[in-house]
Amino acid sequence: MKVKPFRALRPAAGYAEKIAALPYDVMSSDEAREMAKGNPLSFLRIDKAEIDLDKSVNIYDDSVYAKARENLLALKSSDKMRQDKKDCYYVWRLTMDGRAQTGIVACASVDDYLQGAVKKHELTRADKEADRIRHLDTIDAQVGPIFLAHRPNAALSALAKNWTEKHDADFSFVAGGAKQEGWTIDDDETIAKMAACLASLDALYIADGHHRCASAAKVAEKRRLANPGHSGNEEYDYFLAVAFPSDELCIFDYNRVVKDLNGLSEKEFLEKVGAHFDVEKAAGAVKPASRREFGLLLKSGWHRLRAKPGAWNESDPVESLDVSILQSMLLAPILGIDDPRTNKRIDFVGGIRGLGELERRVGSDMAAAFSMFPTSMEELMNISDAGKLMPPKSTWFEPKLLCGLFIHDLAD
Repeated sequence: MKVKPFRALRPAAGYAEKIAALPYDVMSSDEAREMAKGNPLSFLRIDKAEIDLDKSVNIYDDSVYAKARENLLALKSSDKMRQDKKDCYYVWRLTMDGRAQTGIVACASVDDYLQGAVKKHELTRADKEADRIRHLDTIDAQVGPIFLAHRPNAALSALAKNWTEKHDADFSFVAGGAKQEGWTIDDDETIAKMAACLASLDALYIADGHHRCASAAKVAEKRRLANPGHSGNEEYDYFLAVAFPSDELCIFDYNRVVKDLNGLSEKEFLEKVGAHFDVEKAAGAVKPASRREFGLLLKSGWHRLRAKPGAWNESDPVESLDVSILQSMLLAPILGIDDPRTNKRIDFVGGIRGLGELERRVGSDMAAAFSMFPTSMEELMNISDAGKLMPPKSTWFEPKLLCGLFIHDLAD
């Protein structure tokens, strides 16, 4: 693995909390306008630059990408940002509900991604890729870090722990539901040790950020073709990433809501569900406690479902996922939702929003909701190792990685 230090463009002392913002894809434009209101430094003005334009402007209009570039250049040239003088690694610790995850901020190799050492577990959508390609190519910087995981490495974790215990944090504040702390590793000996640890990793796994990663690779390929002097070590040959040990990460449930019962009454629907699931009426909200258990909320109330064994291949890491079992045994055959990536009758709700959000949706615009048991990190890595892909919306990671704290400047 090649995971190199870099000269991060980052907030000057005292400005990290004002600049940092949630990633572009977890909110609507209207929500972003509200979040950035009264804060001219908000990174949403770069990541979702349409908020600085009239609402009539299409979010994919050329003017949106041009505005993002204009806003980044203005921020970059101000005294609110600084760029390190030498290549460094950075430590980023996020603490949520008493659980800490400590990652190394660095630049990972596009070639490692293209050759499969940086492993993916889901498909990407062409329209979302196109948007991030234009954004990256126009602003000439990577601003959304790719969330990577690696199997635990004691030496790497010890280096990060030792550094954070002996040095003051560059920033420390609470945002995105988590305490955010960051350190700069600028000691040459420690940098060399960290580079060796990172190089020794067998693989890196994309936890979140498949579209940003694919877009970075495609921008790199485009620029390689346009550069007759390409050496293979240009800044565009790397992408901004944060690598966390897998045993510190938490995957939340990713729940489903469905608009209708495909022409069935609740009684008819439950009878069909009973072919492959044990169905039990529940007194209250159902939060699955183990694999193969699902909560089902209808207008009439909650039910607990338990998948009957034998209808799936337990040795297949994809078929044996709970999201696959629900899809193949219920959503497709009974509700007619053949492709959850494109079908407009299904929507997805991150588990961070709680079961109350499922009850709200069924009480308003949906006919049914399914609460899920979370996919595990081990399942994710096993699927990636097998070269297979998860069904869409299989994982929801929290806390989300903020944007604006570390920027990889391709013009560096």
